[in-house]
Amino acid sequence: MLKFTHFNEEGRAKMVDVGDKPETIRIAKAQSSIIVNQEIYNGITNNQIKKGDVLAVAQVAGIMACKKTWEIIPMCHPIPLTGVDIAFHWEEEAEENYRLVMIATVKTKGNTGVEMEALTAASVCALTVYDMCKALDKGMIIGETYLLEKSGGKSGDYKRKEKI
Repeated sequence: MLKFTHFNEEGRAKMVDVGDKPETIRIAKAQSSIIVNQEIYNGITNNQIKKGDVLAVAQVAGIMACKKTWEIIPMCHPIPLTGVDIAFHWEEEAEENYRLVMIATVKTKGNTGVEMEALTAASVCALTVYDMCKALDKGMIIGETYLLEKSGGKSGDYKRKEKI
């Protein structure tokens, strides 16, 4: 039978004790995306969105959210991050729509992983783009958010095989 580590003897949620785990370098990459129309694509790429530089604000928002993951996800540990980077690229979609892909890479040297921090960073980037552009179109679609890869720790390395 599978034993879950996030429950105590009473079957209630607990924060896992990672104190005895060795410190290792841990890296996680996560991806999210948002589909926008031609007008928003043009506005972002030409830096003409009235609220400001969408990608710069989304990048800062993602980094800030990453640093606060432990405050919003109940069982996450506060982690000393050694690096956070967020990259963006565009993909053309059907019917004059464009997908903005954001990839968050998070690093630490510690005794627990940074998957949740990377997922949070990517998610908040997409939410920030939506917030900054919603006056132009409330029909934007935030896409799947998922872990691309992680390294370090007891469970070893992981790399997503298929593209979503």
